[in-house]
Amino acid sequence: MKLSRFALAAVLAAGALVLSGCVAGEKAPDAESGAGSEASVLNIDFATYNPLSLIIKEKGWLESDLAADDVKVNWIQSAGSNKANAALLAGALDVGSTAGSAALLNRANGSPIEAIVVANKPEWAALVVGADSPITDVAQLKGKKIAATQGTDPYFFLLQSLEEAGLSAEDVTIENLQHADGWSALQGGSVDAWAGLDPIMGTAVTDGARFLYRNVDFNTYDIVAATEDFLTKSPKLAQSVANAYADARVWALANPEETASILAEAGGLTPEVATQVITDRTNFDIDPVPGAAQKSVLTTVGPIFVEIDSVDTQDKVDTALKGLFNATFAQNAVTTDRK
Repeated sequence: MKLSRFALAAVLAAGALVLSGCVAGEKAPDAESGAGSEASVLNIDFATYNPLSLIIKEKGWLESDLAADDVKVNWIQSAGSNKANAALLAGALDVGSTAGSAALLNRANGSPIEAIVVANKPEWAALVVGADSPITDVAQLKGKKIAATQGTDPYFFLLQSLEEAGLSAEDVTIENLQHADGWSALQGGSVDAWAGLDPIMGTAVTDGARFLYRNVDFNTYDIVAATEDFLTKSPKLAQSVANAYADARVWALANPEETASILAEAGGLTPEVATQVITDRTNFDIDPVPGAAQKSVLTTVGPIFVEIDSVDTQDKVDTALKGLFNATFAQNAVTTDRK
């Protein structure tokens, strides 16, 4: 088999020992309950693939909101869903940015995380080839090398695209590279195609790479996930995060140009690329409450985990999907007039 087995299960099993015995599927108490002792430090990530996180960080809203409670906000950058999920599993993050597919995969393998906010519906993944590539159709990838980051939306986008074209992972060689390294590999010619992720993908296309295949329906949602331990012990902090995301969504919709500017600064992008990402491939005008829409797309993706031996059984996937969404915090989110 050319595709190396996904070693996530072993990582999760080892990392689970770090966490404090939360029960998978256990929902957080209402934010008004005051259950547990609220944390004095909020470990939260920011990621260029989650522009709302960049707005919240740039504006300092959480720092301002939590100052009265003497809570320190510790921002940690995530380079991909796989990195965010690893940090959530290890307890380095309380709240992290991840694709819905990656969150479901990790929960199915025992990581006690829940989706508390839907950040946006992106078209952040697509298949990309070099400008001079003779490949014009996904079916032509048979026997080729493709860069993709395992455990992320571009990886599952690739698998769905291959299946649609009558191919499987067995028909190609998938090189497991982090997103930026995948683009470098395509530039260097060591792979024939790349399952790209915005905003790196936007830069790639601007620099001469070419979209081979796009399908927004193969992209799962950009969600904000939190550990069950954090939700149980610090529901008020979790609500503050949901409130900040609600404000960021309103602000981003009202200020697309400045949103693009913040993305450009954070990602080292040109204004042109950042604007394309925000205006053409990012949709903030959605229901932020996790639930039916996300379940629908993940019901399609879930069986892939079993097919590629990333999850032992479909029952584990189904159980994880039932417990993944925690609508409480997004439903209770209160917006304010932020500037």
